[in-house]
Amino acid sequence: MADIQPAAPAQHGKPRAKKMAFRLDMTPMVDLAFLLLTFFMLTSTFSKPTVMELAMPVEGPKTDTPASKALTLILCKHNQVHYFYGVNEASAAPILHTTDYSAHGLRQVLLDLQHRQTGTVVLIKSEQESTYGNLVDALDEMNITSQKKYALVDLDRNDRALLQQNGL
Repeated sequence: MADIQPAAPAQHGKPRAKKMAFRLDMTPMVDLAFLLLTFFMLTSTFSKPTVMELAMPVEGPKTDTPASKALTLILCKHNQVHYFYGVNEASAAPILHTTDYSAHGLRQVLLDLQHRQTGTVVLIKSEQESTYGNLVDALDEMNITSQKKYALVDLDRNDRALLQQNGL
């Protein structure tokens, strides 16, 4: 609370104006600030992280994917996605295309693939310089386009040779 302190007794002679010392007690305002802070913290809702469920297959026999029903994505540095149709076999080198993670990039490639052919499998391979965010973006595109079958596959030497042939 505000205190008013009395001035010293007046001396004889010339009358002086009384000086009152003023002291403001900040305790009630601090109490109010903490009450408001506590109220807003308890009544607000915290955002919950969104997660995508990913079902990983159990260890078992390997299945071969037919080249006619496959799309291979290679996630590279600088937010680029290189892709080709089929699987990379040493006998015939596929034609390598490049896109990005935008709605007109990877998403359009996946939607075009679904319109052309049903039951396709997308093989996702990641280069060493690719980031974790690139993989998350690719998995998000699988979810957005409702791609039913996709697999995370290691980059093999045929894929590395294909990238080197194209100067990447």
